[in-house]
Amino acid sequence: MKPAAMVALAAIVLIFPRSILPQRETMSADKPISRETLEGLLADSPFQQLLGLRLDAIDPAAQSITIRSIYGPNVERAAGTGQYHGGVIASLIDIAGDFALIAVLGYGVPTINFRVDYLRPAAHSDLLAQARVRRAGRTIGVVDIDVTNADGRLIALGRGCYGTQPG
Repeated sequence: MKPAAMVALAAIVLIFPRSILPQRETMSADKPISRETLEGLLADSPFQQLLGLRLDAIDPAAQSITIRSIYGPNVERAAGTGQYHGGVIASLIDIAGDFALIAVLGYGVPTINFRVDYLRPAAHSDLLAQARVRRAGRTIGVVDIDVTNADGRLIALGRGCYGTQPG
């Protein structure tokens, strides 16, 4: 195994220990991964707690989830501005993409690459990241993520590529 692959695998094990992830549970219209499992995974990470992430919606048929970032001073780019730091938005995009694939595949996946297009500043509002799985292939999954404010205005677009081979 190449060093980069070993580091990525170690990061996944640290972030999503096998003891809290269902073992190769697959999502289907009649047997989705539970909402409680996804909520537990979101709540388990101190970083995700800092961002105030909550599972807002899950749609197994559409292979999509929506994750909310609760607005507060912990997400501001500078104290008192009310504006989200761009890194918070990027993290929200990456995490939402990852969780969309967890919902489909039933296990955590490493990020290969993701991109963010910032369209406007986000301020004084919760953010919603709707992640839709475009492809969950044998080796790579692709997820598109739209980030909107609480009024539905589009704030940023993202696309993530994730490794899908179970570890």
